[in-house]
Amino acid sequence: MNADRERVRRELERIYRAVVGAVDPAKLTARALDGAVADAAAIPALVDEASHVYVLAVGKAASSMASVLTARLGDKLEAATIVTLPGGAQVLPSNPRVAICEASHPILSQASENAANTALTMLSRAHRDDLVIVALSGGASAMFAKPPEGIPLADKITLTQSILRTGASIRELNTVRKHLSSIKGGQLIRATEGARVLGLILSDVPGNDLGTIGSGLTALDPTTYAEAIGVLKRRLLWGRAPESIRSYLERGSAGEIPETPKSDDVIFSRVTNVIIGDNQMALQAAESAAREIGYSVARGRELRGEADDLGRSLAADLVADSRARRCVIAGGEPVVTVRGSGKGGRAQQCALSTALELSRTGGSRRI
Repeated sequence: MNADRERVRRELERIYRAVVGAVDPAKLTARALDGAVADAAAIPALVDEASHVYVLAVGKAASSMASVLTARLGDKLEAATIVTLPGGAQVLPSNPRVAICEASHPILSQASENAANTALTMLSRAHRDDLVIVALSGGASAMFAKPPEGIPLADKITLTQSILRTGASIRELNTVRKHLSSIKGGQLIRATEGARVLGLILSDVPGNDLGTIGSGLTALDPTTYAEAIGVLKRRLLWGRAPESIRSYLERGSAGEIPETPKSDDVIFSRVTNVIIGDNQMALQAAESAAREIGYSVARGRELRGEADDLGRSLAADLVADSRARRCVIAGGEPVVTVRGSGKGGRAQQCALSTALELSRTGGSRRI
């Protein structure tokens, strides 16, 4: 039994490593620059035709993506701002044209606003014949923040903490974020001085909604102030939200503050967004690796909803059909309604829920 367990553990690790390799940010960025990913054929020409290139990399994969961009662009790189988690700058060689900003996640902080101010200063130098590359990955919404005038950063931090604990979906959370920001929901494009903009995007959002990934820094925003208010009321947070936020959203809903840019806004005429990696790519790599090892593969349902419920459902599916050499693969984005003082890690919560349910119902089945 122990030998079997070790063998399966090695096989699972092999599948895991195949997934990580398939969505490696540096490799995907390099392929995009070569025009070798879907919808990326025009990227080499965009770079070649630009007088200068500015790079803004934001998110958990910012350092890996920026390391490729800064190396490949060479002398064409005019300046770069890299917004990364603490310690993420270690993979980047020293470069006087590169500003590195360490920011926080999942709760924004003063460092998040400092990073946004650094990037906006850089983008103010761009001209119409330049190219701005925005390399976007998961975590960007918290790591890159600039509240509009009239909303103290502390108030936005307080509200974000509250929303994260309610089990709100990422779309709900980012609907609110975009309407309490001067850069999210496509508003960053207004700061690029008419330059061409290329978004290289690693999607951490089911369905690859450009307006939700990183709160849509380079994408149009179909959501409204009224919808943001609706999210807070639905999650029972409206009455507890800071006064500055309620007042701002009400003014926006009344038309006293301009909406985020919509599909008819001309600022998007010079914007190209390309998804260079996503959850489906990861799932496909997992499936291919599992089949190579000799498993039959079943694609599980999309992981959407409460992590505890999803974990129990996964366990029930496994118990109901525990044929030998079968590998169930599922991906998505659970949510966690936090009770008590927990942090609410959704993937770990889902895995723990599955394990607890299997220990209760799995019996002697070798799962």
